Amino acid sequence: MQATRLIVIRHGETAWNAQTRLQGHTDIALNEQGIWQAGQVAQALRDEAIDAVYASDLLRAWQTANAIAHATQAPLVAEPALRERAFGSFEGHTYAELDTRYPEEALLWRQRDPEWTPPGGESLLTVRERISQIASTLANRHMGGQIVLVAHGGVLDQLYRLATGQALQAPRSWHLGNAAINRLLWTPEGFTLVGWGDTRHLEAAVLDEGSV
Repeated sequence: MQATRLIVIRHGETAWNAQTRLQGHTDIALNEQGIWQAGQVAQALRDEAIDAVYASDLLRAWQTANAIAHATQAPLVAEPALRERAFGSFEGHTYAELDTRYPEEALLWRQRDPEWTPPGGESLLTVRERISQIASTLANRHMGGQIVLVAHGGVLDQLYRLATGQALQAPRSWHLGNAAINRLLWTPEGFTLVGWGDTRHLEAAVLDEGSV
C-alpha cells in the first residue's frame, strides 16, 4: 500500500515560549534563538526530497517554514488549519498567572478535559478533529511522496497521539521541542510513528551573539 511520509516541525522559539505564556492564535514572531533554530532545522533538511512545505499562517510557524522551503527549494503553502489550539482569554497569560486568575478552569486545562473549552477558544476534541482532517488531507494529496508540516506544540501533540493511539487525557511523556524533527507515515488507515524528537541539528552548533 502506498504511503506518504510526513516531517512535522514545531516552530522555533518565541519570547512567549521562553516566558511560558500561552500563545494560541496570538501572532508572535520568533526570537533570536528561534531564528537560529529555524536556520538549523532548514539546513538539516536541505537534502531531503520534499514535495511541499505546509505551514500554519501564524508568523512563528511561517518564519520557520520559510527557512525550510528556502533550503529545500520546496514550494511553501500557508494552511490556517495547522494553527495552534485557540485559547481565547487564556492567551498571553503565563502558566502561573492562569493558576492564580482562573484556578478552576486552569485545573480543567491541566487535567486535559477533552470537552473543556477556554473562553473564546477550542476544546481538545475540536482540535483533534481539525488536525486529523487537515493532516490526512495534505498527506493524501501527496500520496507516495514526502511533505513537511510546520505548526505548533499543540498540533504536534495531537499528531503524536493519533500515531500512537494515546488518549486525549493521557499524560504527555513525549518531547515537543522547538524545531525538533519528527517523522510520521500516513496511509488511508491512519498515522504511524517513525521517529520523534530528533534534535541533533540543534546540538551541532552554539548560538553566538552574532547570530541573526
